[in-house]
Amino acid sequence: MGDLYVWLISFFFLIALLALVVFQLMCLADLEFDYINPYDSSTRINRVILPEYITEGVLCALFLITGHWCMSLFCGPYLYYNVKLYMRKNHLVDVTEIFNMLHKEKKIRLFKLFYLVFLLFLSIFWYGCSDGCTSSLNYSFLYVHYCLVTFSCSYICCRMILTALEDHEFKQSVFMGCRLE
Repeated sequence: MGDLYVWLISFFFLIALLALVVFQLMCLADLEFDYINPYDSSTRINRVILPEYITEGVLCALFLITGHWCMSLFCGPYLYYNVKLYMRKNHLVDVTEIFNMLHKEKKIRLFKLFYLVFLLFLSIFWYGCSDGCTSSLNYSFLYVHYCLVTFSCSYICCRMILTALEDHEFKQSVFMGCRLE
């Protein structure tokens, strides 16, 4: 029963992290399409960066304390990246440089989003296998099935995003009267 509570807590932490990263992506997209000004966008993003870092640290510590070493190791690179940015004082978005760094910041947030979705899939798989997998053959079958589903879902998501980005760039170039090169 304790494993269920740990899974629920980690699930809600991952959902909260996903919401924070999606919020940051929405702010960057609004800035790109001139719905909000750079000051408001950077203020909104900077307001949620520290809660994102703290939530990720608590999630990694939760996995470490409860003995889920593998999930803790999966959280490690994301936590290391956040700590490295914080120690270098590069974690906040600068209002004067936000337009120059817009594409880089969006790529970073998209990478974080995909990484968190991967962790969410692992978390769901972890709970599903901790309840029903008693034999190693059953566990191996579920693991292979899970890997195939995760790979196909990530491939489909990446293709959809690349298609949307290419379509957006094409529409933007036609709208602006520019020619694609």
